[in-house]
Amino acid sequence: MGGGGGGEGNLMGVLVPTVNAGETSAPAAGTEVVVVVTEEEEVDKDILCPICMQIIKDAFLTACGHSFCYMCIVTHLQNKSDCPCCSHYLTTNHLYPNFLLNKLLMKKSARQMAKSATPVEQLRQAIQQGCEVSVKELDSLLSLLMDKKRKMEQEEAETNLQILLEFLQCLKKQKVEELNEIQNDLQYIKEDINAVEKRRIELHRTRGRYSAKMRTLVDDSSAMTVRPPLRDKGSGAIVSSPVNLQEQGRAGTSQTRNTDTGAPRNSQIVQRKDDNHGGSDSQDPNQPGKSLARKRRVHAQFNELQDCYLQKRRYWARQSQKQGERVANIKNREGYSAGLEDFQSVLSTFTRYSRLRVVAELRHSDIFHSANIVSSIEFDRDDELFATAGVSRRIKVFEFSSVVNEPADAQCPVVEMSTRSKLSCLSWNNYTKNHLASSDYEGIVTVWDVTTRQSVMEYEEHEKRAWSVDFCRTEPSMLVSGSDDCKVKVWCTKQEASVLTIDMKANICSVKYNPGSSAHIAVGSADHHVHYYDLRNISQPLYIFSGHRKAVSYVKFLSNYELASASTDSTLRLWDVNENVPLRTFKGHTNEKNFVGLTVNSEYLACGSETNEVFVYHKAISKPAARYRFVSDDQNDPDGDMGSFFISAVCWKRDSPTIVAANSQGTIKALVLAA
Repeated sequence: MGGGGGGEGNLMGVLVPTVNAGETSAPAAGTEVVVVVTEEEEVDKDILCPICMQIIKDAFLTACGHSFCYMCIVTHLQNKSDCPCCSHYLTTNHLYPNFLLNKLLMKKSARQMAKSATPVEQLRQAIQQGCEVSVKELDSLLSLLMDKKRKMEQEEAETNLQILLEFLQCLKKQKVEELNEIQNDLQYIKEDINAVEKRRIELHRTRGRYSAKMRTLVDDSSAMTVRPPLRDKGSGAIVSSPVNLQEQGRAGTSQTRNTDTGAPRNSQIVQRKDDNHGGSDSQDPNQPGKSLARKRRVHAQFNELQDCYLQKRRYWARQSQKQGERVANIKNREGYSAGLEDFQSVLSTFTRYSRLRVVAELRHSDIFHSANIVSSIEFDRDDELFATAGVSRRIKVFEFSSVVNEPADAQCPVVEMSTRSKLSCLSWNNYTKNHLASSDYEGIVTVWDVTTRQSVMEYEEHEKRAWSVDFCRTEPSMLVSGSDDCKVKVWCTKQEASVLTIDMKANICSVKYNPGSSAHIAVGSADHHVHYYDLRNISQPLYIFSGHRKAVSYVKFLSNYELASASTDSTLRLWDVNENVPLRTFKGHTNEKNFVGLTVNSEYLACGSETNEVFVYHKAISKPAARYRFVSDDQNDPDGDMGSFFISAVCWKRDSPTIVAANSQGTIKALVLAA
């Protein structure tokens, strides 16, 4: 791991046996030879070489009566001309082979080998050395060996059969479990098919009754077209017979009535007919195409949807078993089980959209700054305004409705504020509409009043660049920030200093309050982990979510228990902060070095990509549900090759399929999910 994270290795390894030199003493003259070290014997000091203190190899005797290894004594005499033991004058001419000692060493070595050798090796050595054995003894020995061989083969066969049997039993158990799981899945599917078919029959009957009722209303409205002459009776007009009325209707003699009264009623009748058939797929010319497109999306992501269905169905089955049979039998108003209802919600939302469509575009360019990278986009609490900030050192606030409805050349920010440093992050206060927090490259956290365009509070405790800031939703006076100084700081707008500091071991890239708690925050760190803290006890994280292979650049909450994280390993991950388990990994976009943005709502995650694309994922499906590529409008880039451009910020408009995204070129686009 990197970026401050690392595992603790095992500091205690296997110890290497050593010989304590202080326990050996110099051998007596004429008896120095070698030591043979075994586990069961003490060292024989008489057979150690006085120079190398090892068993003598190729023993040579000196004129003074001492024995050495030949190479040891020759090497010594190249530097000195004396005996290493008694200092007597010595040259190579005074060295003689010690045949007796060499023979004794060979016998000792043979005895040691015989002691450590197996009976088979001893027998082989005896036969090789010419040991006299009779034919009868050999026959007996061979018979014994054959019996031993047959016994060993039988034991080996029994062992092999036992291993094979255990394998087959284990395989059988696994397959039985898989079969039971498949049978349970098939039972779930059958139950759900019956529930869906029953619901379809009910809808068909309801639609039939509704159609019959509407036909009755249409017939009544048609009959009303011949009644106006009868109402003329009260005013003294001549009453015409039904035959005359029919003839007049065919002849068109009552033009004024047809013009003033008949036309509106006829249009009303047409409108009612449209209303009557509006819910029918066969009457909407676009409906078959939409239905076909949704079916194609299902087939394209069939494996993902299958896994999602089985996961939800099994989960709710386990929950029902835990809570008892009473809960297991609870159905929703359509007659669906909880698992099927949950999956239907996923299926309907996932197949509803397949692309992103541009509804507005504006440029974040600044004539005073050539750099236009937008680092952060945030909507206010009412989704009426959105603020942008970046390396241009300016916070710009736009009215969303104006951006969407007015021409591109007429779009101007309603508020613009200058800062001293490049900006990294923005966060609106969820209660005080006009309060906006920012973090910048100098480590300063600022709270702004958008109405007065002035700063309300400035916090300068961070020692390095502050990457992230976030207002608490449940406690509007609290906010949290994270910085490259490896510190997370909690602030209160009523105090000038931080109220809490968490020291970590790696750079902090992102911080986020749990939307349902003022005591829990998530921290994305360069150590590849997401740290989840309870601010009431900051001695250690409540949970540490591991799985990313690089720095965690963003953390965002979809709900009180669902947390999304983004990393420069080109993945998004979804976690359950209540159960401390990973839920899903999302892949498709490219993110290896830049901050490309992350935004979430209750159903979808969206992020940028270093391919200058916006990617949208459904939280239940690992593959992208939609994507959109920014096209270059640079005159020097006629082919639309975006080169090094990348998406730098994204933000959902809450409870809406609309997302605002910006890229490193300074282009901001409002996109909407579309079929």
